[in-house]
Amino acid sequence: MLNFSFNKSLRLLDATAYKAVFDDAQLKVSKQQVLYLARKNGTTTPRLGLVIAKKNVRHATERNRIKRILRESFRLQQHQLGGIDTVVLARRGLDQLDNSALHRLFNQLWQQLYEKSLKAEKKAN
Repeated sequence: MLNFSFNKSLRLLDATAYKAVFDDAQLKVSKQQVLYLARKNGTTTPRLGLVIAKKNVRHATERNRIKRILRESFRLQQHQLGGIDTVVLARRGLDQLDNSALHRLFNQLWQQLYEKSLKAEKKAN
């Protein structure tokens, strides 16, 4: 049975992990309001890091809502992602979307990231 938890092992916890993704982002997917940067991490489990800047999302309640929905979408998609580290960056306008639009947007981008990772894996082999 699949485990859909979101424990500490599925998070990017320190600045070096974030820096590694920023410096060597092998995969990128984006929409107007959000950007996903990702790289292979050499393990079988994906990890998630969030950058929801106050400059782009002014109110703490909105930042928290976005992070909660992002973690939830990651938690449900984690089994198909494989061993990648992903940093999600919010852009202006993300807080204008309602919850259902955020779910659709994030799930669409996870799917694009998954497809790009498969292409990159086939290319490497």
